[in-house]
Amino acid sequence: MRIFVVDDQEIVRRGVIDLCTAEPDIEVVGEAGTATQARARIAATRPDVVLLDMRLPDGNGIDVCRDVRSADPDIRCIILTAYDDDEAINAAVLAGASGYVLKEVRGNRLIENVRAVAAGRSLISPVIGHRVVERIRSDHEGDPRLEALSERENEVLALIAEGMTNRQIGETLALAEKTVKNYVSSLLSKLGLQRRTQAAVLRLGTQKPL
Repeated sequence: MRIFVVDDQEIVRRGVIDLCTAEPDIEVVGEAGTATQARARIAATRPDVVLLDMRLPDGNGIDVCRDVRSADPDIRCIILTAYDDDEAINAAVLAGASGYVLKEVRGNRLIENVRAVAAGRSLISPVIGHRVVERIRSDHEGDPRLEALSERENEVLALIAEGMTNRQIGETLALAEKTVKNYVSSLLSKLGLQRRTQAAVLRLGTQKPL
């Protein structure tokens, strides 16, 4: 397994790296202390799993996770944080993170989590996912903004809400990735939003419970 570690505190970063490199089946291919460094180095090294600190000097792990997953859906991310925060968990789910792990986790448990995520499993339980959706629904019920979207824009938005990247949406709808990007820009403009995660929140919030 190829692992990348992102944390602004060097002592924490070194500890996680030492923990991982002690395992014969894990190779640490890179590290970073800022969001800017992380984006560039992850793109260059293409690890299997990225361990991401939530709070970074020039951004946060959620945004890095979203960018990494958008560029390469095969890379999986675990948010590693000291903060047990519902809002952050919600954001992690929508950004496509495979796990949200507190830094108080024991070393052997963290390694188990890394192996699980590398194998394609999610550490975020269905209960948490359901809680996120229900909270979003209650916050945005009845929002009229979706009426401004075209049929194709609604299709794209529905797939964004499922956590798909532009590439995956293109494959699903038989569209070029550049065309999908144009649809995303258009629907965000119509909804008055800046980020696709905000659009996903809006979409989920207007869906009726099953």
